[in-house]
Formats: sequence, structure tokens, C-alpha cells
Amino acid sequence: MSTPLTIYRPGLALGRDAQALHRAASPEFSGWLEHTRPAGGCARPIRLTGTIAAVERDTGRVISGLNTDELPDGTLYKACGNRRESQCPDCAWVYQGDAYQVVRCGLTGGKGVPASVGRHPVVFATFTAPSFGQVHHRHVARHTCRSRQRCDCRPAPCHARRDARTCPHGQPAVCFARHDADDPQLGQPLCLDCYDHAHQVVWNHFSGELWRRTKQGIDRHLAALCRRRGIPFIRVVTASGKVRWVPPVRVSHGKVAEMQRRAAVHIHCLLRLDGVDHDLDALVPPPAGITVDDLEEAVRVAASRITVTTPPHPDRPHGWLVAWGEQVDVRRINTAGGELTDGKVAAYLAKYATKATEATGHSFTRLTPATIDDYADPQGDHLARLIDACWHLGRPIPTDTSSGAATATDRQASLDPGSNAYAGLRRWAHMLGFGGHFLTKARRYSVTFGLLRDARATYRRTEDGEPTDTISVGILTYIGAGWLTEGDALLANTAARQRRESRRIGREELAHEDWLTGAAA
Repeated sequence: MSTPLTIYRPGLALGRDAQALHRAASPEFSGWLEHTRPAGGCARPIRLTGTIAAVERDTGRVISGLNTDELPDGTLYKACGNRRESQCPDCAWVYQGDAYQVVRCGLTGGKGVPASVGRHPVVFATFTAPSFGQVHHRHVARHTCRSRQRCDCRPAPCHARRDARTCPHGQPAVCFARHDADDPQLGQPLCLDCYDHAHQVVWNHFSGELWRRTKQGIDRHLAALCRRRGIPFIRVVTASGKVRWVPPVRVSHGKVAEMQRRAAVHIHCLLRLDGVDHDLDALVPPPAGITVDDLEEAVRVAASRITVTTPPHPDRPHGWLVAWGEQVDVRRINTAGGELTDGKVAAYLAKYATKATEATGHSFTRLTPATIDDYADPQGDHLARLIDACWHLGRPIPTDTSSGAATATDRQASLDPGSNAYAGLRRWAHMLGFGGHFLTKARRYSVTFGLLRDARATYRRTEDGEPTDTISVGILTYIGAGWLTEGDALLANTAARQRRESRRIGREELAHEDWLTGAAA
């Protein structure tokens, strides 16, 4: 007996494969696939409707116009642009590539950055958070593995002690386990009641201010060295005509924040030593009297001395002390026989730029009063207590009602970050208190993401044969996110993976051809 053919009708629920077959069998499939190519690999593309016009760049004359009703599905698809790999792998892959170029150009030059920066002293520093309580950890005294990502070395016992002590809450303060790299116990407190969850979320929240002051401390230490060694300051005339004397060195940085398993942020940072010229925008080498040894010393001194005391809080009238942990690692890159090269460091930072709280085992969306009870619990697990600490500490500060009821203006002022330094903890509770960008850089360090995106857009327009003397002006309205069906998502994402794989193979073939040509020469 032959199987009856299923005919698609609007409104009829079909499986993903049937939806894909229906789309692929339609006469407009080739046009639809080309239309969705810019957002082909996106997990949840943005759907827009409206009009798009081609306008002459010089005269402003409208050359042509297009309404999205004329396009397949009557909509324009745009990639979501989410940098988080757990949310959209394809957009995160693009962001990671841009992040790699931003970091790498600051080390070797290119894309408008002079190649001379490759000769400037550079160190790679890691700033960690202090301890907020004992946690399960994996320590390998001496690595013999080839790759830390696939480390199979035998670790030491977690918390081995001769006496089987207990904490004040009756929990064992020892752990003799040799944890594997993927052990879910790693980063979890030995005793949840002993752990200072409030201090950790406050540390995450104020870590940006701690970094800002640390960077200032590094600059001031180097400026003081220049004074002691008789290196003259640079005379600079500002745009208003005033004369300033600025230090002859400055530090440009590119840094990324990484969330550890214990849900505390630590910072990986590239610090490049530059000189200062009368043209403040020029990238020049530092004076001969300041070396990479001085830069390394400045980083260690600033990390050991700089602290932040947070504003008073009803739960902590004297505030919390925010300082770096004892483990501050400073290494030089591109040194003879060294393991750290510009390519490895750039790839390392770019990898963490696409992550957030995934290292903790969970990824959260922004929390609201309607959803907070699903995640926060003062008696729950480690993450539940951290989220509860964010929500509790970020509560509105009570106003003085002795002279009468608090007005709406008073209540709003209590939520303003300018008057309540802890109000942001509720906004960033899903990030466990950390509200900063995961990848930041100094203005003079390297190129910007915007420049890379503009260059990519220009290349695509040129590749598609569009005139370079025109710009596209759109009046578009958001109508939704995501593909219309699971079948559409399967077809678009499969085509995107195939295009990406073909590009990768093409790059490898070109690199191999260049290698053969160089070998033959």
C-alpha cells in the first residue's frame, strides 16, 4: 500500500522535516535562501518590515525604493548580533572574530594601527578576586599535559588536612577528593553558610571601579619613575589654548572579564607601554629610560596597593572593602622561548569575550520582580544565594518618613544609581552583580568594533555589485524575532554552516599555496 502524500495547508502543524521539505519544494526557495543569507546562521533573527531606499551619497537623490512586502515572507531578516555563544553560536562566532582582530591589531598593528606597536613592551596580566570562603578546587602542582584545555594531569587533594575539622555550622572543612576538570563540585563552597555571598556580589559590582583605579595607579607609578629618572614631561597645548605637561609614557590596555566557576569575576588584561608625543593621538614608542621591567613592577605595585571602600549600606554601614586577590599573574608575551604569543593571547581573550555566566553551569536572562522567586533563595544553592544577595542588597534605600509619607520623587531617587550605589545589583542580578562589558579597551589601543563592521558591510556591498556612491536608508519596524518555522531555521542554518565551511577550506588552501610558494622560493 502506498503512503498518502501529506499536503501542507496554512495553519496545519507539521514537523520540522515536513516544514523544511515544503519550503525546499516551493518555486521561490532559491530566492528565499538568498534573501535570508545575511542572517542564515542566526538562532533568533530579527524580523523587520517597512521600506528601504537607495540614496546618492553626494546629492541625497533617491534612486530606488523597496517595500518589504515585495520580499520573501514579507519581511527583512537581520542577524540578532548576540555576542553570547550559548544564545547564538553564529553571531558569537562573528563577534569572536572581531574581538580577535581588535586584540591582535593592538599587538602587531594593521587595520590603521601602525606596525611599530609590535615593538612596544607588552605584559599580559591576570587580576583575580579574593577569597570569600573555602570552595572546592582543582590544583595541579606540575603540569605534564600538552594542552590545558584537555588536561589529564593528576591533581592534588582538594582540601586535605590531618585533622578532620568542621566549620561553625557543623560542615566538614576538609575534602580529600581529586576533582576532575569537569567535576560539577568545582567552585562550590565547602559550607554555604560560611561563604560571604554578599561580599562577592558587591565585589563583582564594583570590580569596574577597582580596575579604573588600578589603571590610574599604574600610570601614576610610571609617571613618578619618569620624574625620578629625569625623563622630561611633554608640553602639550590643548584646543582651548592652555598648556599642559603630561608624562612621557602611557599605558594602553585591552581586557576581558571572565566569570570563574565560583561566580566571581577576574580580569585578563593586555597592557602596552606607549610613549607620548606633542600629538596626543600619535602612537610612538616609550622613552628608552622606561622598560618592560618597569611596566611589570608598576602592575604588581598597583595591584597590591589599590583598594575601593564601597559607600555605606544599611546592612553594612562602613561599606565593603574591594581589593584584588593575592594571585596576580604578570607575564611577558612574544619573548624568546616564551609560551605566550600575540596570536595565542588574542585567541584566548576573544574566546572569553563570547561568554558570561556559563562557567557557573547556568545562564540567566534579566530578572524581574515576577521571576526573581524562581531563582533567588537565601537557603538555596550557591547561585541561588548569590542572586538573592543581589536582589536584597539592591533594594530601595528607605527614606526618612518622620516628617510625613515618602513622595514618589523620594522613592524614585532611592532607586537612582547616583543616590543608591547598590541599585544596579538588581538590574544585574542575572549576571551575579557584574554589570560591566566583558571586552573593553583603551581608545588608543586598537581599532574599534564599529570600524570592523563598517569595513565588512562595505566589502559585502562591493561583492554584491552595489554602487559605492550610494547609501541605504530604511524606515523599518520590528515585528518579531526568530524564524517563522523550525524547518526554515534548519534550512537557513545548514546553508550558513556550508558557506562557513567552504570559506574555512578556501582559507586553508590559500595558506597552503602560500606556504608551497614560499618553500619553492
